[in-house]
Amino acid sequence: MGPPKSKKRKPTFRRLLKTSSVKIENKTKNRRFKTENTDKKHRKEQRKLRNALKDSASRAPRPLEVYKKRPEEELEDEDEEFLESLPTDMMEDEDLEQIKAMAQKASFVTRDLSSSEPIHSKKRKGEQSAESYEKHPRKMRKEEQKEVIHLLPIKDKSRIIPQSMEKPVEQKVEDDEEDYEDAELSANEEELEEAIPLTAEERETLRAKKLTEKKLCIAMLGSAIISDPNNNIKKLKELRGMLMETDSLVAVTVRKLVMVSLMEIFKDIVPAFRIRPLTEEEKNAKVKRDTQELREFEEGLVSQYKFYLENLEQTIKDWKQKKLKRSQAVALQAYRGLAEVAIRCVCELLVALSHFNFHNNIIVMLVPLMNDSKRNVSDMCCEAMKTLFKEDRLGYASLGAVKVLSGMIKGRHFNVRPELLKTLMWLRIREVDLKRDTAETAPKKRFMNNKEKRKSLSRMQRKWKKAEEKLEKELLEAEASDSKDKKIKLHTETLDIVFLIYFRILKKAQKSVLLPAVLEGLAKFAHLINLEFFDDLLNVLQNLIRSGDLTNRESLHCIQTAFNILSGQGDVLNIDPLKFYTHLYKTLLCLHAGAPNDDIIIVLQCLDVMLTKRRKQVTLQRAMAFVKRLCTLSMHVLPNASIGIMAAIRAVFQAFPKCDLLLDNDGQGSGVYLPELDEPEYCNPQNTSLWELTTLMRHYQPIVRKFAAHLSHGAPSDGSGALGVNLSRRSPGQLFADYSFRDMTFNPPVGAPTTKKRDHFTIGHCLLDQELKKQVDKVLSVPDEDDDTSLDFSQALTQTST
Repeated sequence: MGPPKSKKRKPTFRRLLKTSSVKIENKTKNRRFKTENTDKKHRKEQRKLRNALKDSASRAPRPLEVYKKRPEEELEDEDEEFLESLPTDMMEDEDLEQIKAMAQKASFVTRDLSSSEPIHSKKRKGEQSAESYEKHPRKMRKEEQKEVIHLLPIKDKSRIIPQSMEKPVEQKVEDDEEDYEDAELSANEEELEEAIPLTAEERETLRAKKLTEKKLCIAMLGSAIISDPNNNIKKLKELRGMLMETDSLVAVTVRKLVMVSLMEIFKDIVPAFRIRPLTEEEKNAKVKRDTQELREFEEGLVSQYKFYLENLEQTIKDWKQKKLKRSQAVALQAYRGLAEVAIRCVCELLVALSHFNFHNNIIVMLVPLMNDSKRNVSDMCCEAMKTLFKEDRLGYASLGAVKVLSGMIKGRHFNVRPELLKTLMWLRIREVDLKRDTAETAPKKRFMNNKEKRKSLSRMQRKWKKAEEKLEKELLEAEASDSKDKKIKLHTETLDIVFLIYFRILKKAQKSVLLPAVLEGLAKFAHLINLEFFDDLLNVLQNLIRSGDLTNRESLHCIQTAFNILSGQGDVLNIDPLKFYTHLYKTLLCLHAGAPNDDIIIVLQCLDVMLTKRRKQVTLQRAMAFVKRLCTLSMHVLPNASIGIMAAIRAVFQAFPKCDLLLDNDGQGSGVYLPELDEPEYCNPQNTSLWELTTLMRHYQPIVRKFAAHLSHGAPSDGSGALGVNLSRRSPGQLFADYSFRDMTFNPPVGAPTTKKRDHFTIGHCLLDQELKKQVDKVLSVPDEDDDTSLDFSQALTQTST
């Protein structure tokens, strides 16, 4: 007969369909757990068996006196002791036998009378276990087990003979003892140094010795990490541990050296990409050994970099909060130096590792320090932020920094330093998506679905269409991350936040110290403002100029902003900026060779936008009035400003050729020139001439003389009166900067004046009045200083008047 049939019914196909996937998954998990448990138990039993074999092989034999005796032997020993204790020489044989018989019975003679327990009472289980524990022999000290190396076995005819040999033991004990002795000696030396007061010279010598040792240790660790970062990444932790140096003699210096060393090491070994954390699937997946080592290196690098940034941040916080540590290895006065080194390291990492992890954390740490009360700390952080804006090509780091700046300015209610806002001027924003809003509202392009493709396209066309779409998708995936569209999108988002900062200040804090920086920033980025804000912004600028609360520089920035708006997208607007022309014309006479000389560069930029680029909207009268006033201004400014102004006049002459009327002495039309009138349209500039050019042709600066002679000839582009290529191709602003007097030197150097030798000299008296000559000779001939003889000029005046 076959095996009995199982009473368990097989599940039908319908029942299998009803079974849920969760239940099936649970069943498979339970089955897997059972197999794992059985395997684990089997391994455990095998391990116990191996350990038992090892113990039996290495166990030492017990001494003979330790073994337990049998109960019969114990009774015989006790009888022998009892009989030996009795005086047998005085007893008869019968009495002795009777005593032996009584000893074998449990009677009151053999009973311990000190105990009050009954004779036949049984002992409790706990007492028996206690007695057995006490009688259990103590284990002897085992010999130290030697390590064995298993060799290849020898196969005999009947069995396999295992082979092994003892592993050679290295002399670690001696080394450990030596290290222990060295540590004890160094500890004793330190205790002696602390106990014995040292002189200043001995203290300085000891400090130099310790500092040299620490420097060597830092150099060894740093060179090892840089030479092989993958294998020595764990030494970063050892080097970072030196940031907690506790020796008060060298603690401050060592911490500073370690901060700077770690900063340079991270700048050298950090990869040129961002390391992302691994997902759970990637962690559980099996990879090659090289890949696993690379993952461990990257994970260790990111963790050590994070801990290093936390140490720097904690150092800065301790300085700001004036928190003294318990160890007191560093004095409270030294915290400022440590914090400044930490801030410098953070600034370097901000610029050098703008692509790496935790860059946003560095920005959050550094932005509040830009508004610090310590001037050197604030300037250091602002310079780092400027460098970041200048070198950021993609725009990710700039966008993160601008977001944090906006939040801090709003959170502090605009109570920040102007230098913080001036850093936004260094943003590398050249192009933005001005049609973003219209593109979002416009209807999106509709693609054909499969049904429409079948109707309109043939089979071959559909095949080609599918191949094209697949190729476009692959090209988009392979495209570089810094594509033009992505960069424009980032720049647009950044500029939106910048304008949000500026408009908030214009709306809520017009009288704050931030207004000049806001106007300067608007003047730079005005051509990128959306067309919807033009009317409101121009009204705000006009109201600011009318208020009269602005300085000359601030009003010039307002004018520059307005014309930058109108020269870009504002060409389509029908706005007459006559008030801005009038205000600039009035402001020109307020400039001079003192501090306002630096404002000339703004004037030159405004003139380029107002007269040269908008020449079709400017009348000849207005252009001639500006030329005359600019010539007057060039008489009382520094030479570099005079060169820039005359270069601007040259550009106006080329844009308005009829301005050469100012070179004639004859007046044109009726009226008299009114130089004090602030309206350029009504001051009659056609009735005057540029007589200032004659004076400027005798200027000590040779470039000023060249420009004056060039303008007096009508600013020709060729011929004898033309300028050289070196001067004609440079803009007014560039000439102003090239011939600057910032170094307090003549640029170019001024030659010595030529001496005019006379052919003959007249010999005679120097004074024509004879009476005066006599009095002078009389005074000069008197040797005695106490004589009261003096010149009487009043008498000579009365005689001549009569």
